[in-house]
Amino acid sequence: MTDTAPPANETKDAGRQHRLRRMVGRDPGEKNRGATPLELFFDLTLVVAFAQAGSETAHLVAEGHITAAILAFAFVMFAVCWAWINFSWFASAFDTDDWFYRVTTMVQMVGVLVLALGIPDIFESVDHGEPVDNTVAVAGYIVMRVAMLAQWIRVARQDPAHARVALGYAITITVSQLGWTGALFFDLRIGAFLPLALVLIGIELIGPILAERRDGGTPWHPHHIAERYGLLVIITLGEGILGTIAAVAALVDHVDWSAEAILVAVAGVGLTFGLWWNYFIIPSADVLEHHRHRSWGWGYGHIPLLAAIAAIGAGIHVAAYVVEGEATIGVIGAVLATAIPVAIATLAYFVLYSYLVRGFDPFHLGLFAATMAVLGLAVALAAQGLSLGWSLIIVMLAPVVTIVGFESIGHRHMAAALERTLADVSPGR
Repeated sequence: MTDTAPPANETKDAGRQHRLRRMVGRDPGEKNRGATPLELFFDLTLVVAFAQAGSETAHLVAEGHITAAILAFAFVMFAVCWAWINFSWFASAFDTDDWFYRVTTMVQMVGVLVLALGIPDIFESVDHGEPVDNTVAVAGYIVMRVAMLAQWIRVARQDPAHARVALGYAITITVSQLGWTGALFFDLRIGAFLPLALVLIGIELIGPILAERRDGGTPWHPHHIAERYGLLVIITLGEGILGTIAAVAALVDHVDWSAEAILVAVAGVGLTFGLWWNYFIIPSADVLEHHRHRSWGWGYGHIPLLAAIAAIGAGIHVAAYVVEGEATIGVIGAVLATAIPVAIATLAYFVLYSYLVRGFDPFHLGLFAATMAVLGLAVALAAQGLSLGWSLIIVMLAPVVTIVGFESIGHRHMAAALERTLADVSPGR
């Protein structure tokens, strides 16, 4: 029997009731809205996917197959992040937490795990110059999207105010999935596959923008969605911890505990902690609450940021291969494999901030230049024979530049920018 009572946010004890309820939009101004246990459970599947992507990337980079590693990693990271984005924005707007919603979430979790199982096939086929083998990954997406289509159709039937936007999402999801499924029949190598993939990715990205233009879009919650992205960043930073464990374990196995092992451990933990500190400086929720239209650039802009953070973990994992003598790129290559993603993550961080507050702070240019100088110093000293541990310690200092800048001067700049941004009520800005 279907319960037609209001959704979970409209009754005090709805969280304890799991009969079917009408799936209608939640209140985007709901007080104390936070991530649910089910959402956190879903995020665990991303841990597996990121680990697979990081491990495969580290293996190829260690062998010197840089181009194949970059192409496969970029494609896989988009697929993984996009799966999370599809789930999380829908949940922010329509989560009912009834039994049907829970079951469809479980199905999506299965889809993510299937996608993760297909990641090695993608890397192997790209590395060997064979037709891109994303059959398993596409199968994972089909599983996820069957569940998502059921959710969007449910919204279209039960929530007249958001029926058109829900149907818009259902159509774009179907078109996108038909495109990816059809591409499987052409057995395209990476050179031919890449242009097609870019077109399909463009459809994926544009589809939600077009759907959200209908009837005011979906009622996602700004503080909830900002928290969800923050939690995903933390999960992605976990790849840095895994990479650190792999590198330290390799050192201990080869030379037992030593100063070098301790340096690598400190560098890995310190680097991930510094990146965490940097990210949570940005006042995302407050800006999104006042300027909901900025969610597109902010949300999509996280994809390269998350990819860079995951690549940092892979870079530290490359250090393990170097220590074990299973890499062809040496210490300099291992340092570059970590330093370059740190540079990209730093750039993405400053771009996201500038986009949110709609302003450019010259002080940030100085911070970015100083960060690049620290990374350049690490690579230069590695080239002069500095040990891997000490080189990574210098890389670790790169995010410290922003931390020191913010704690000393930057917090005043941010307060002024935030005050100006929240006072700006111009439409479309």
